[in-house]
Amino acid sequence: MDSKPENQNKAAEPFTEYGVYSYADYLTWELDEMVEIIKGRVFRSAAAAPRRIHQKISGNVFAKLHNYLSKHPCEVYEAPFDVRLPVQSKKNEDICTVIQPDICVICDKGKLDEFGCIGAPDLIVEILSPGNNKKELQHKYEVYKESGVKEYWIIHPSELTLLVYTLVDKKYVSSKLFTLGDVVASKCISGFKLDLEEVFSNLD
Repeated sequence: MDSKPENQNKAAEPFTEYGVYSYADYLTWELDEMVEIIKGRVFRSAAAAPRRIHQKISGNVFAKLHNYLSKHPCEVYEAPFDVRLPVQSKKNEDICTVIQPDICVICDKGKLDEFGCIGAPDLIVEILSPGNNKKELQHKYEVYKESGVKEYWIIHPSELTLLVYTLVDKKYVSSKLFTLGDVVASKCISGFKLDLEEVFSNLD
C-alpha cells in the first residue's frame, strides 16, 4: 500500500520542532538515531549512544529483574523497545506518545504484540543521561502518571541514587532518595528487591 503524500514528505524531512506526530508517522521514519514522541512532540536522544556507565547500570538492573522474573508471569524488556501509550483509541494514527524506557516490566501479556507494548507497563526504570534530564523528570513523569504506570524508578548515575514514584489514587508519591547501602523493594512486583550496592558496584 502506498504511503500518503504527507507521510512521504515527513519521511524525507521527518519532523519539525513544532509538528504534532503520531505512531503512524513514527512508523514511516527511517532514522539512525532513537526518537520518542511525547504527546505528539518528538524528542531526540541526547547522544548517538548511551554512555558506558549508563549501559552498565542498565545491564545490572535488567539482569536482576530478568533473573527474578524467570519463573514469574511478568516480563522485562530493555531499550530499544517501543511502548505506546494510547489515551483513548489504539489506532496508530491516534497514539501520540511512543517512548522507549531504559527498562520496563509488563505483567499483562495482553499488552504485548510484535511491535512492543501498547498500554502502561507496571514498572518503568529510567537512567538519567547528561542533558536529557528534563525529558525524564518532567515530560515522561507526566505521561507515565497519566497512563497509569504503577512505579517509575529514576536512577542518577553520577550521584548513585534511585528515586521511586509510586502511583496512589492517580498521583505519584515519591520515596526517599535511595543510595549505596539501601535495598529497594518494589510494591508492584511482589517480592522483588534491588540492592544498590550491587547496581552501582564496579562502575569505574
